[in-house]
Amino acid sequence: MPFSKDLYKTLRIKDIREEVPGFKSISFEEGHEINYKSGQYLTFVRFSGDKEIHRSYSITSSPAWNEPLSIGVKRIENGLFSRHLVDTVKPGDELLTIGSGGLFTLPDDIANYKQIFFFAAGSGITPIYSLIKTLLKDHPAIQVVLIYSNPAEHRALFLDSLRDLQETHKEHFRMELLFSNNPQLMSARLHRELILHFLHTLAIGPKEQMLFYICGPENYMRLCTYTLREDGVPAGNIKKENFVIDTRSKKNILPPDTATHHVTLQREANVIDLTVTYPDSILAAAKKAGIALPYSCEAGSCGSCAARCISGTIWHSYNEVLTDKDLEKGMVLTCVGHPINGDATIVL
Repeated sequence: MPFSKDLYKTLRIKDIREEVPGFKSISFEEGHEINYKSGQYLTFVRFSGDKEIHRSYSITSSPAWNEPLSIGVKRIENGLFSRHLVDTVKPGDELLTIGSGGLFTLPDDIANYKQIFFFAAGSGITPIYSLIKTLLKDHPAIQVVLIYSNPAEHRALFLDSLRDLQETHKEHFRMELLFSNNPQLMSARLHRELILHFLHTLAIGPKEQMLFYICGPENYMRLCTYTLREDGVPAGNIKKENFVIDTRSKKNILPPDTATHHVTLQREANVIDLTVTYPDSILAAAKKAGIALPYSCEAGSCGSCAARCISGTIWHSYNEVLTDKDLEKGMVLTCVGHPINGDATIVL
């Protein structure tokens, strides 16, 4: 399969640790060739007959701490992949991955920001845990605030480690814990007024010099996003990570050009010419042609398939992850991307 030789990599499990019931941390042995940034995830692959199943899990380790590569996995009752990882695998087993991906990362111009707010609910802490560790290690001048919601204290992931970080970095790291079983109802669950309270009392600079990272259930992220936007936070300063992909049918919007075009795919020294005809996306056309490309959600919601367009124009039928800044840099999503107004070239 074209591109496949360098797409799939093998990871050997080093250690498995249960953090709370139904959630495990899995670390991998050294010797792999996977580079990653804090906030990203690993996409794993399993083959079932002629089907290729992709699932992504957030990386909890931090490259700044020289830790073993690790992921967090929450067991989903009907989750084919998560049940396998939580119930079955053991140290020494090997997993197949296409490597790291995702855009829930620190920006290149991170030094221009004074403060970062993190809003995490439940297992939404997994990518944020890595980001916080990297910030405290590599960017100690930036103030870090974590608003962390859980049903109860004993269900909070990485709580002991986060408290240790807070104790070690008192001047730079503030953590606010919310537990649903708190008898003080106004402080049990995150709500609009509480978000505004944290923002107005803990902010140390103008909103343009602050970043906001949000990860949790859909309603939780919507609440945080709407409240921040209403309070004047620029949309480009808010980043979200979706764990659950919205599979509901979306309004079918035709691209401005449905003609057949050619897309040149480049990965290092490999170059392939792909013919794309609507309604196929670039990814769909590649799969039909037997070309292996990275992907996970196939819905424009995760960023696993992100690439960079260096010539031509790519139109998206849906986009929940690329910011205006990403689009300005030429970033595209192959799973929902369609070439328009001529041929295009993208770098993977």
